[in-house]
Amino acid sequence: MGVEKNITIAPQGSWITQKGAYDFMSTKPTVLVTRKLPKAVEARLHRDYVPILNPDDRLYSNKELVELCSKADAILPCHTEKLTAETIAILPKKIKIIANYSVGVDHCDLEAAKGRGIIVTNTPDVLSEATAEVTILLMLGAARRASEGERMIRAKQWHDWSPNFMVGYQVTGKRFGVLGMGRVGQVAANRARGFDMDVHYYNRNRLCSELEDGATYHDNVEALLPNCDVLSIHCPATPQTTGMLDAARIALLPDGAIVVNTARGGVVDDNALILALKSGKVWAAGLDVFNGEPEGIHDEYLNLSNVFLLPHIGSATGDTRDAMGYRALDNLDAFFAGKEPKDRVV
Repeated sequence: MGVEKNITIAPQGSWITQKGAYDFMSTKPTVLVTRKLPKAVEARLHRDYVPILNPDDRLYSNKELVELCSKADAILPCHTEKLTAETIAILPKKIKIIANYSVGVDHCDLEAAKGRGIIVTNTPDVLSEATAEVTILLMLGAARRASEGERMIRAKQWHDWSPNFMVGYQVTGKRFGVLGMGRVGQVAANRARGFDMDVHYYNRNRLCSELEDGATYHDNVEALLPNCDVLSIHCPATPQTTGMLDAARIALLPDGAIVVNTARGGVVDDNALILALKSGKVWAAGLDVFNGEPEGIHDEYLNLSNVFLLPHIGSATGDTRDAMGYRALDNLDAFFAGKEPKDRVV
């Protein structure tokens, strides 16, 4: 099956730009949209651009991606597309912007894009609330053994109540440690305060007192970890953070801590966390992101009863997914109007 059968190219129309803008005069810029986006976002794409859509929401191979780019002036990808250095090197010369539908940009080789003179943008701010909600969901689900209980009821294995039945971990009043106190980390910390949790954090730069809001700052990861009854990971995936939560750092956590990850799977050393979950060093984990997701998730996570699992849905609310699309389009609008995109990464 050829690529042409899996795409939809909208009809062209007129698009007159401001002075100094990207001027097609009689045609709108063409944007390759790699995944199926919300209806409201695709409607705006139809209004302002010639979108190459993916109505079947199929994951393109890199070869197909490059082929489709030959028809486009810009790319609007998701984190599912792996824009490696090799892929970026063979993109058509007219591709000058990659407007990501994501906050994370670890799927893009930024140095390669910079070397080609390609602008890369992301969608910050708009998904902080939704992702923080899932952080709290994962914390509570892991602490109160929610997945165990849910499976038990579905299997009709719940037969009695007793004082020792399904005893979990109470988070109220405990210490909530934030690894990466950016936008999402700050909102998650604020939500944790609703449980009277004492917030501790590590960030590359200390926040001002207003943003700290009483949280305790630690100037390195090793100093933070002993103060985390719950460790919530919110740092981006970079070469420096890959495998950051390894066996040595897990050993610094209090015995029986809970680990929550809504950032990127690559921050966690899976083998080290699994061993800690088996030994009881880590009491439970709540994970929304994984190394090798979706097919390559470590099998041991699937077999452990003390892991609460979600399929990378941190930003999955209607309001947030619309807002992410609008933010990506705002960046495209700025670029094609000859202005600096607000969310430029490189």
